[in-house]
Amino acid sequence: MQASEQVIPVNGARLWVATQGSGDPMVLCSGGPGCCDYLDPVASMIDDLVRVYRYDARGCVRSSDAGPYDVQTSVDDLEALRAHFGHERWVVGGHSWGAFLALAYALDHPAHTAAVVYLAGTGVQDDRQWHDAYEAGRAARRERDPDFAFPPNLDVNRAANASTREYIKQPSLLRRLADLEVPMLALSGSEDIRPVWPVLQLVNLLPCARLEMIEGAGHTMWLTHPDELRSRLRAFVLERRTTGAP
Repeated sequence: MQASEQVIPVNGARLWVATQGSGDPMVLCSGGPGCCDYLDPVASMIDDLVRVYRYDARGCVRSSDAGPYDVQTSVDDLEALRAHFGHERWVVGGHSWGAFLALAYALDHPAHTAAVVYLAGTGVQDDRQWHDAYEAGRAARRERDPDFAFPPNLDVNRAANASTREYIKQPSLLRRLADLEVPMLALSGSEDIRPVWPVLQLVNLLPCARLEMIEGAGHTMWLTHPDELRSRLRAFVLERRTTGAP
């Protein structure tokens, strides 16, 4: 489905946003951090069921480069987009670091979060062995990158990653996660070079979360296992519709 594009002023920045489909609203957050939007293939899997928003975060090509590039500003930008489009609640989805951002948004704005879609997320950890396994996988070229229309902004990447490491040190973070009664679907690939144990920790901590594994898939599961990803996403959307969940 063809997407419409616009640039929207929010919080001292201008964000490029693409909108496609119709129905209940959902926003998709790309990873990196510092990557332009690359989730059009994912949006196209469900845009006959929901109205999907995709965007370039601040500092990423089609959006302005106004800082800061921290977690709280990223959450605030998402909330400003929700308010701009006039939705009381929306599903917040993300891939990789974007999944982390979606969850951080839900923690700050549970009343405005209908559900979280957590694609190939990495949990809330900064574990040395996790990083070692990830770096070994990268070195062995076992990772397939998304199809980037533009190169990542490495300044955004460094600043947002530093902010993420501070964010996960919050003394109350695990308590807040355990109290978050927002439905969450986590989808991970069995061949992702990122160990899945942090996601298992999350789904065991969050009261309304579940993990579904896609066998044989890596980090960019829509490139290698689109049918499996499509069916899981559509089932989650239809499940919420069937149960009357907001």
